[in-house]
Amino acid sequence: MKTLFTFIPPEELKQDLIKSFPDEDFSFCPEIEQAEKEIQNAEVIVTYGEDLTEKHIEIANKLKWIMVTSAGLEKMPFNAIKNKGILVTNARGIHKIPMAEFTFGLMLQHAKQFPVFKKQQQEHLWNQALPIFELSGQTMLIVGAGAIGGEIARLGKVFGMQTIGVNKGGEDRQYFDEMLTLESFITGLSAADYVINILPSTSETKHIYHKHHFEKMKNTAVFINIGRGNAVKTEVLMEVLQEKMIAHAILDVLEEEPLPAEHPLWDLENVTITPHVSSHSKLYLPRAFEILKHNLRTYTKKQEDYLNVINIEKGY
Repeated sequence: MKTLFTFIPPEELKQDLIKSFPDEDFSFCPEIEQAEKEIQNAEVIVTYGEDLTEKHIEIANKLKWIMVTSAGLEKMPFNAIKNKGILVTNARGIHKIPMAEFTFGLMLQHAKQFPVFKKQQQEHLWNQALPIFELSGQTMLIVGAGAIGGEIARLGKVFGMQTIGVNKGGEDRQYFDEMLTLESFITGLSAADYVINILPSTSETKHIYHKHHFEKMKNTAVFINIGRGNAVKTEVLMEVLQEKMIAHAILDVLEEEPLPAEHPLWDLENVTITPHVSSHSKLYLPRAFEILKHNLRTYTKKQEDYLNVINIEKGY
């Protein structure tokens, strides 16, 4: 069985995989262009999920399974994959710790005014008059109550926060005081001090936030997007922030990435922009490879206990 990687993993992960599966044929390519020569013989492809095209799926005559070592799937050629009945799994769940920590780091930064204190230090200014807030007693609306949202809610309870979750059906989830659906989440906006978007990119979630959603929020609210940039149009964010409908927006993802250097969003005082790094961690690939190894054992033994099987129709 040939397993083809469209990226080169760290040497220790590569050697551990080869040692764990000595009878399998692994091929590691630095990018998809080099991998194209071997795709037609690959039974398994391991990818970050952003490089495969319909053409690659068409020429991969032996392909049975694609393992995506990330959670994002919006660039996957699902129509071609569906037509050939190919299994897709991903690394859903490995991001929950770094993304939850990242979110709380930025929430604390906002509540405790750390950037302003740093600026005062640079100006040699001793000023104790800045308003400082607590997270305790505040309410967060987590739009996307999956693994990442659940970890953010868990930390929220540690801080003494109220937690409202949003998922497609509104089913109860641990660490959430209340659950809403995608259709009803607008009703929770007025109660939220922090609105945290973690939705994946699907036909249902693209541009799900409109100006009237921000009009429902408190003018002291903070909007945090660590999900996908196309959940809200950039021009909508510009209007909302320029009109100061909310206190602040923290944006790790944007419609256009990288955000052009000349874009006016950079210069607004009530926005914090980070370059799509909320999931970054030294443990990212080791965690993804644990899922890969589990699923490889399942595949080679012809079992059914795969982790993170993707619903091709839904795209997640």
